[in-house]
Amino acid sequence: MKAANVLITKDGILKLADFGLARPLFPTPPGQPEHCYTNRVVTLWYRPPELLLGERHYGPQIDMWGAGCIMAELWTRTPILQGDTEQKQLTLISQLCGSINPQTWRGVENLPLYGKMELPQNLNRRVVERLEPYVRDRNALNLIDSLLALDPFSRLSAEQALDHLFFFSQPPPAADVRDLMGTISTSLFEYTAGRGAHSGRGRGGHHQGRQNIRPSAANAGQYFERVF
Repeated sequence: MKAANVLITKDGILKLADFGLARPLFPTPPGQPEHCYTNRVVTLWYRPPELLLGERHYGPQIDMWGAGCIMAELWTRTPILQGDTEQKQLTLISQLCGSINPQTWRGVENLPLYGKMELPQNLNRRVVERLEPYVRDRNALNLIDSLLALDPFSRLSAEQALDHLFFFSQPPPAADVRDLMGTISTSLFEYTAGRGAHSGRGRGGHHQGRQNIRPSAANAGQYFERVF
């Protein structure tokens, strides 16, 4: 999951694109080992911490992390975790979501790369604090915070996310967005395709872009290319 793969038609229908690395999920029969999947998947800026630590037995939780990143990006107008290496990405995640250790994530010490990556310690979780100047809706903040849980088994599932209070609070979502989409005369994907996370691939199979400076909270109501 990444923002560039979430498309909206002129009729307002949302479609997911790019299933090149998609995998079917099958239940594991009793007594059988868990299914093993490719580890190096998902564009780096949207890659969850379990994949960065070498996990190969994963499930839909990796996409819920991506959904949280995308949701935050709707307010920040730029990807919130712009690392250029796997190590840097883990550092950025720790600075936003708190230190990664067995106290914050049960069983993390069993992941293949846990003892091989530098994981900053004594960092508090700051998702709400860092996003609060830009996301004014408390329910939206809570939903993003719940999607960006370090422990994949603590993240909301898609069904739980759809039941979140954010989707039932005022103002309600528009029933028909065709009129709004009709005001957009060009493809915005073509506009963004050569920029930031959608430009040429770099190390780690991800896209790289220019790191931007975060503006002051006083300017939060204006449009900025910003990153934390």
